[in-house]
Amino acid sequence: ENRDVGGTPAYELFKQKCADNEILAADLRKAVSIPSKSILFNIDQKADVISKEQIDALLSVFQKVFDEMCGYYGKQPHIAQFERDLDSRGVLEKFRTTYQAIAGKAWERGREQALLESANVAKAYAQATGTNPSEGQGILARYRQDFRSSIEDFADKVKAYIDAQQPGFRLNFFVDEVGQYIADNVKLMTNLQTIAESLNTKCRGRAWIIVTAQQDMGAVIGDMTQRQENDFSKIQARFANRMPLNSADVAEVIQKRLLKKTETGISILSDLYHREANNLKTLFDFSDGSIRLENFRDRDHFIHSYPFVPYQYPLFQLAIQNLSQHNAFEGKHSSVGERSMLGVFQEVAI
Repeated sequence: ENRDVGGTPAYELFKQKCADNEILAADLRKAVSIPSKSILFNIDQKADVISKEQIDALLSVFQKVFDEMCGYYGKQPHIAQFERDLDSRGVLEKFRTTYQAIAGKAWERGREQALLESANVAKAYAQATGTNPSEGQGILARYRQDFRSSIEDFADKVKAYIDAQQPGFRLNFFVDEVGQYIADNVKLMTNLQTIAESLNTKCRGRAWIIVTAQQDMGAVIGDMTQRQENDFSKIQARFANRMPLNSADVAEVIQKRLLKKTETGISILSDLYHREANNLKTLFDFSDGSIRLENFRDRDHFIHSYPFVPYQYPLFQLAIQNLSQHNAFEGKHSSVGERSMLGVFQEVAI
């Protein structure tokens, strides 16, 4: 999805950063040429359920964000279904206009007070649809009573939305922090598996789920029983495309974004490297054999990494991960992976 960011298409921002990589630039052009819509959300933040043990805890979050993206009231799925039905009949806008004229407030405000607005909703519904006023009495209460949702129903709604878009359209769900939300809850694992499977079956590859975790999901779950391992392996099978961010990737990001040198800096550091190259090998070569700690490979490596030594990236990551396992931080699964390295190295550099 090529959204505008500060008035500039996202593609143009990334294009500048991959000017020296034609293959990546071509992949970006191909990606933005495909019509798509992306829904990005933190699953724990969007969840309204009191307990994760509720049978539809995961489904309700997906349903909510999808309804909100469609312009419906995601917090109350029965109201969203009411709006969807009106929309399918082509009278939703007329209903909104009529409701505002009757109630003196926008429908977006009135639906938040649905219990107090039942009379106005009934009048607006009757006028917008041309039905008998008595049919509109308690319309939202009846929707609440009759509303049922399943993963299959959700997949059908997503398919209907995609079918209504232009050919080749893709809908992407980017789910942040799914590893911590699911943890070792087998029911949530199964629901995630079924949602992914149903979207794939119904939408034929036109709906994607991309999930993130602070570390790999296996590490977040921790020690598992044999049954949990079997359940978790099924989930992983539904997410075959892995995009891990390891310490080597983080080192490259730090060097290119935080430690990028000016022409003057490159000249000064180049002279420094040639003057101290032999000393660097002596200072930062460790031969105890317990762990391999990388030294500067050459002049360019020295310039890109300065003022940090290459072995500090994996060593720091290893240190905070082990500190976390011994409860040095607030929680075992607090941010102790690659992402936290970026902030720490930035603070140290400043």
